[in-house]
Amino acid sequence: MFALPNITFFATAMAAASRIFEMINHLPNIDSEEESGKKLATVRGELIFKDVTFSYPSRPGTLILQGFNLNVPAGRSVGLLGSSGSGKSTIISLLQRFYDPLRGDILLDGNRIKKLHLKWLRSQMGLVNQEPVLFATSIRENILFGKGAPMQLVIDAAKDANAHDFICNLPDGYDTQVGQFGVQLSGGQKQRIAIARALIRDPKILLLDEATSALDAESERTVQDALDKASTGRTTIVIAHRLSTMRGSDLILVLQSGKVIESGSHDELTQMNNRQGGGTYSKMVELQHKALQNDSLNPNIQTERKHQTKLTSFPSPIIQPIRSSKVLAMMIYMRDGNLVSSYPPTPSQWRLLMMNAPEWKRAVLGCLGDIGFGAVQTTHAFSLGSVVSVYYLTDDNLIRSKTNLYCFIFLGLTVLSFVTNLLQHYNFAVMGERLTKRVREKMLEKVLTFEIGWFDQDENTSAAICARLATEENMVRSLVGDRVALLLQVFTGASLASVLALVVAWRLAAVMIAMQPFLICCFYSRSVLMKRMPEKARIAQNEGSQLASEAVVNHTTITAFSSQNRILSLFETTQRSPHKESVKQSWFAGIGLFSSQFLTTASIALSFWYGGRLIHQNVITSQHMFQAFFVLMSTGKNIADAGSMTSDLAKGADAVRSVFAILDRKPEIDPDVPQGIKPEKELEGNIVLKNVFFAYPARPDQMVFKGLSLKIEAGTTVALVGESGSGKSTIISLIERFYDPLNGSVEIDKKDIKLYNLRALRSHIALVSQEPTLFAGTIRENIVYGKLNVAEAELRQAALHANAHDFISSMENGYNTCCGEKGVQLSGGQKQRIALARAILKNPAILLLDEATRHSIVYQKTWFNKHWRK
Repeated sequence: MFALPNITFFATAMAAASRIFEMINHLPNIDSEEESGKKLATVRGELIFKDVTFSYPSRPGTLILQGFNLNVPAGRSVGLLGSSGSGKSTIISLLQRFYDPLRGDILLDGNRIKKLHLKWLRSQMGLVNQEPVLFATSIRENILFGKGAPMQLVIDAAKDANAHDFICNLPDGYDTQVGQFGVQLSGGQKQRIAIARALIRDPKILLLDEATSALDAESERTVQDALDKASTGRTTIVIAHRLSTMRGSDLILVLQSGKVIESGSHDELTQMNNRQGGGTYSKMVELQHKALQNDSLNPNIQTERKHQTKLTSFPSPIIQPIRSSKVLAMMIYMRDGNLVSSYPPTPSQWRLLMMNAPEWKRAVLGCLGDIGFGAVQTTHAFSLGSVVSVYYLTDDNLIRSKTNLYCFIFLGLTVLSFVTNLLQHYNFAVMGERLTKRVREKMLEKVLTFEIGWFDQDENTSAAICARLATEENMVRSLVGDRVALLLQVFTGASLASVLALVVAWRLAAVMIAMQPFLICCFYSRSVLMKRMPEKARIAQNEGSQLASEAVVNHTTITAFSSQNRILSLFETTQRSPHKESVKQSWFAGIGLFSSQFLTTASIALSFWYGGRLIHQNVITSQHMFQAFFVLMSTGKNIADAGSMTSDLAKGADAVRSVFAILDRKPEIDPDVPQGIKPEKELEGNIVLKNVFFAYPARPDQMVFKGLSLKIEAGTTVALVGESGSGKSTIISLIERFYDPLNGSVEIDKKDIKLYNLRALRSHIALVSQEPTLFAGTIRENIVYGKLNVAEAELRQAALHANAHDFISSMENGYNTCCGEKGVQLSGGQKQRIALARAILKNPAILLLDEATRHSIVYQKTWFNKHWRK
């Protein structure tokens, strides 16, 4: 009966264990830890695809490659060109054995790659993806993910990737923290670090999937020269949308629907025409030349540029990174409450309980169950003490009748115990689950209102927030549900037991009750000590959770560089601090538990000794002694149960503090503030930046803008050009009011954007970022995201304008095709066009395009540049 309250913990642990062991015992089809397989003594780098057919496991009905054949001689370079979704990136995935083909073979130097040692195979390749993946650590550590090496090799790799100069200009150089997913760096900076990571491996095979897509023209030329140099003597596969990138490739393949439709060198392909069965590549080259000519010679564009130059009525300095003074840095540091705040105050427990107010009826039923079970425990202990005295009787019939009576009493108590336990645990469990749901919803709702600068802080990454949503709410739920139930049950049982024992044998009861405060003090001191200790462990555990989350999200990059052991080593490092804190806690917990158990045993010995003396003096009977003893011992046991959960109470209080720290935080840029100007009609779109000073909150000592002024009139087009990290994307962030400038103002239609209602303002602005964000829903849901009541005709029209309708319609499920997490089921170009369709559907007054055609091939870019102004 006493074990019943603990059944819920066993059930929870068993459910969690089943999921954990299911994952641990899972046998992957492609096991990177498999030690079998051949390791070649020397690698020449000859690659052969033989009649390869492939479809992704998530879309088995859609063939990506159909009878694909390719022969890449050792040391040669091959360029892959084709529309989005034609299978270019899939070829690289198959080479690295992220997947195995359905049919056909892939050979390295005449050996099937399935027969080669997997980690060794991947160690021979250097990969640079079209969406560079960086981890939330330093630049140096990110480069070393490619291979453990001394610092000089890290610097050499960075120089080869044209990254050394900008790294040295950062405040902490190679020790600069890049933030989660490299959020502290520009797209071009991230790409160059990814290139350095590939080059440090000195691979035999170089795989470049849009390796220069995020670079400006000057950086692209420099990095391309470095890549050309690095490709010398290596087998290189290049995927690029810029034809200039693959002009020097020995062989260029044009893909369409998983098949090669053209192949040859640049000169051979440009000479093809439609009568020879080719011409696709030559058309792309022609379109590119026309685009360049139009861009430089078109009088309309020239007029527009001149017009825009006249519109800038005050000087606009060159956009470049400028270091700030210490005064400005301190001003930024003090401005953010989160940066200077230390430990949030402990909120009232009553406030937490009030969040459960809608379940007050269940709370009443749960409390009745608690009171009932407390009374059952006391009655059970009293009856147990009484039944012992029965065996001191001399009349057999009386013994039999008394024994039968107490058997029925125990049977009744068993039924009552079942009913009261069910009543309390069911109702408190429902309360706890609803509270968890309510707290998670409120936390997520609140977090979504926070300014972008809050997320730039290391402790507020998406992984850390997810960890808090997953763990802290469960602690709060346990505190309000199971823990409150046990405390009320203990209080009821202890009160009733003390009264009953004092009535039966007050002298013995007084001595035993006098021992209880010592037990309570032991548990209380243990609770206080442990309550002050878990914060460091929690922060360290969040770091581990963040790293684990990044490892799961970026498993492709980790797999490509065989960095599993490095990730595990970093994870182990993050766990050292929690381990030390846990060891400290275990000492205090052990001392507290030892003291309480010693006092419990000592109180039993004292009770028997003193009870024996009272019986010897004929002050009480043996029946009274056993009744008082068992009643008060059950109280001691209940107090011990309550004391054993002091660590849970400490963790719960810490979780409550953390939860309310988020719920009570006032965002610096709050989109939910109802005040502010709400445009009754469409905005005109006049944008003015006046003397803007700005630095990112995460890097307050590095000024991005120092007195930037810019004027853009409605209906005109302004292009921002500059080196990576010069502040191009920052201007877009300021217009969207993701951040506020330190000084100066940003105005739209002659009003400071701070005067607008933020949600209303953003409803008139559409953004297409250089790294398109898709959600794990259907294509339809991603396009209509943020707009209600969209007609089917509007949806399809937006997709047509974004040049996305054709590829969507060609899919098996059309607009109902699932995109997968972060759009993983689609190619980069397809994701970008869906993001464009989402922006077009919004019909904004202001359209912000941050590398909007980064993942598009040349004829898609030409199409877009021709149509988007409409």
